[in-house]
Amino acid sequence: MELLKAVILGIIEGLTEFLPVSSTGHMILVADLLNFVGERETVFEVVVQFGAVMAVFVLYFKRFISFLRFDFSKGSGLNIIHLILGMIPASIIGYLLHGFIKERLFSTTTVLIALVAGGLLMIAADRWKERTRVTAETIDDITYKQAFGIGCFQILALWSGFSRSGSTISGGIFLGTSQKAAADFTFILSVPMMLGASGVDLIQSRDVLSASDAPLFITGLIASFVVALIAVTTFINVIKRVKLTWFAYYRFVIAALFLAYYFI
Repeated sequence: MELLKAVILGIIEGLTEFLPVSSTGHMILVADLLNFVGERETVFEVVVQFGAVMAVFVLYFKRFISFLRFDFSKGSGLNIIHLILGMIPASIIGYLLHGFIKERLFSTTTVLIALVAGGLLMIAADRWKERTRVTAETIDDITYKQAFGIGCFQILALWSGFSRSGSTISGGIFLGTSQKAAADFTFILSVPMMLGASGVDLIQSRDVLSASDAPLFITGLIASFVVALIAVTTFINVIKRVKLTWFAYYRFVIAALFLAYYFI
């Protein structure tokens, strides 16, 4: 049964990590439904994120290799400076408020609130898009200022349930990027951010890890990797056409269903 739960949660992580619906929020809510809770289970949720990270790294491998050229000339497109600027805001806030975030922003109630709040931000971004001019049509058009600004919006993703992709794609739209350019940047930015955050969590939770848990963790990791490969490829194509508002409506429905389940 534990391996089955690992597969289910791995699928949920891979499917939702790069959709603007909050993978962490879904993981917390579903893990609670499956009674998959505790210190070890919390570490498991961190481990399966590596599967999703690996999927993005594979899909954007050539792009990551291009960063090694360290070409910062005008017109060179996206480079490692964009990534660093995008990482700075959330990295600093996450480090300074790590204890508060883990203690106060990972509960069922805060996740449900964040699902609604993130949905409202996405609806606002869609409305903004209709009356603003796009200055960055592709990921290579994104400026350093826009990269840093998107990084500032990523701070919202420290609140579980808000969604990294939802906050950063919305931020990109507010800052003048196309929806697809913001999505591409979000996926690439997620790799160093998730590796850093998950790495810190694993180091801090090393006393909880046990060799006997390896089958459970590996099962979830593989499920997350495979599903994330499919999800990212699909989402990049869908995001060109689908408004963020539809994802916001989904978030509202999920929040309402879980609210009814827990509190009614």
